[in-house]
Amino acid sequence: MSRRRFLGAAGSVTVSAAMLGGPGRMVVAEAAAPGGLTVDGDRFLLDGKPFQIISGGIHYFRIHPDLWRDRLNRMRMLGLNTVETYVAWNFHEQERGEVDFSGWRDFVRFIEIAGELGLKVVFRPGPYVCAEWEFGGFPAWLLENPDQALRSSDPTYLEAVDTWFAQLLPRVAPLQATRGGPVIAVQVENEYGSYGNDTAYLQHLADQLRANDIDSLLFCCNGASEAALRDGNLPGTLATVNFAGDPTGPFETLRKYQPEGPLWCTEYWDGWFDHWGEQHHTTDPAQDAANVDKMLAAGASINLYMAAGSTNFEWWSGANYDEATKQYQPTITSYDYDAPVSEAGDLTEKFHKIREVIGRYTTLPDEPLPEPPARLAPQSARPTASVGLLDSLDRLTKPVTRDTPVPMEQVGQAQGLIHYRTSVQGPLGKNTLTISQLGDRAWVFLDGERKGELDRNQPDQGVEIEVTGESARLDILVGTGGRINFGHFINDTKGIRGDVRLGGQLLSGWEIRPLPMNDLSGLRFSEPGASGPAFHRATLRIDAPADGFLELPGWNKGALWLNGFLLGRYWHIGPQRTLYAPAPLWREGDNELIALELNQPGESIELRAEPDLG
Repeated sequence: MSRRRFLGAAGSVTVSAAMLGGPGRMVVAEAAAPGGLTVDGDRFLLDGKPFQIISGGIHYFRIHPDLWRDRLNRMRMLGLNTVETYVAWNFHEQERGEVDFSGWRDFVRFIEIAGELGLKVVFRPGPYVCAEWEFGGFPAWLLENPDQALRSSDPTYLEAVDTWFAQLLPRVAPLQATRGGPVIAVQVENEYGSYGNDTAYLQHLADQLRANDIDSLLFCCNGASEAALRDGNLPGTLATVNFAGDPTGPFETLRKYQPEGPLWCTEYWDGWFDHWGEQHHTTDPAQDAANVDKMLAAGASINLYMAAGSTNFEWWSGANYDEATKQYQPTITSYDYDAPVSEAGDLTEKFHKIREVIGRYTTLPDEPLPEPPARLAPQSARPTASVGLLDSLDRLTKPVTRDTPVPMEQVGQAQGLIHYRTSVQGPLGKNTLTISQLGDRAWVFLDGERKGELDRNQPDQGVEIEVTGESARLDILVGTGGRINFGHFINDTKGIRGDVRLGGQLLSGWEIRPLPMNDLSGLRFSEPGASGPAFHRATLRIDAPADGFLELPGWNKGALWLNGFLLGRYWHIGPQRTLYAPAPLWREGDNELIALELNQPGESIELRAEPDLG
């Protein structure tokens, strides 16, 4: 049998169009790097020895760093020999040029911990990652230039990517298996065939990886459709496939476009994510285990997506857009994903069934399984103080002035809420106020009195307003869901990105107040009972930190902070009812809870010992 290798290291030859086996067919190219992960016919070799990748997905940016080792160890106990993680660019560079790799963002330490546990690492640097993460991992400041084409060969976009890679990749290079580290493979972009066919763009990214000393095996992963596998791969680079269910069909499709090479499911979807207002998604543990068995028995490699559930803390949840229904679909705070290791670290039925299967193909760790994480005892807390959001604007932010409303990206804001204020001349009879191109939900007030709500999913909706005096103050508070993370609608600016009209007349002369909500220390609370939108403060006293789950029965929509850390969004439409509050965020004694309720608050905040995800 001919033994040829995919591009696996620096020094590999360039693949020309003449080397391809016809349109859409990928042919193996020679590679010259010793050590690390290489391809030998239809199998992988690691340091020259046969290696079957049995991997699982985990996202360091969704798990408190104090819990990284715990979750990685639970994945090891599942029987995995490898873990896979994305890098979320926006998690590290929220402001252009201000890159942070410290603390929670110390992905190097995350990879080192995996290595200490004996796990190999598949590294997926993007720059686009999807992952149901805000804007697919892109930083919001990329939207400051509306003419810039993302995920393309647009020079301004590539310049931003190259600058980011120059910061990121030198930190990864020493961690590669070719240099004794745990990183065995690096992805080029992410599922690009579901978006475009700009091969020059993919080649540019591969060239940048090599230019920044990435000499590991490179691969491109795509969905199992003919179009995705035809257009989303880079000639000479290993192609892999992502899917749920029986592997037979997806692997057959992959073979049409890559006749030779290891079969690798880089995302076996063993669960799924949820949007607000939908049913909670679960999959059958026995069927997932059977599909894993089928792949491993065939000698294929696999990456469970996800192996460890996690959380969209702060404002980091993403969103989708349904082109058929023209509906925006924000993702919930939990990223439990119905994974073998749950969001809170539980070893689920799926864990045990898949572990049993993996044990048929490799030696499982000979040690007891980890105990369930400790849980806080249930209790209840009533708010003891509150303060209105509109009354607190000057303590939270500073205004900027614009003649017309602009989206938050145009005033340098990445996340949170945003407030718009103008004066309306009167007297004026009843008229309808409308907002074109809203991202994503607006609360409308006239002289402090709430008049109604607007939602991007109801673009023809309006709010009736009547000005009885000479003038009135118009306030529009815009709350956001996550930016769209998949498809061709990812240029998803937030706030008001069109016109505000009253009775057909354009309104101008606006004060705009960004509300990123990253510091609530300036709030001045008083008596409880303020109606929304308002902040409500309560206290929970505990003996010792442990995991807890916070529920807001009777509350409507908003966000919840624990000791100054934003746990995420809540919304009464579900399916998620509780927010995960991991042990490292609690402290012995009194713990402060602050809920920003945008409509009407409930009577109490409940601490639960178990999650309720629907």
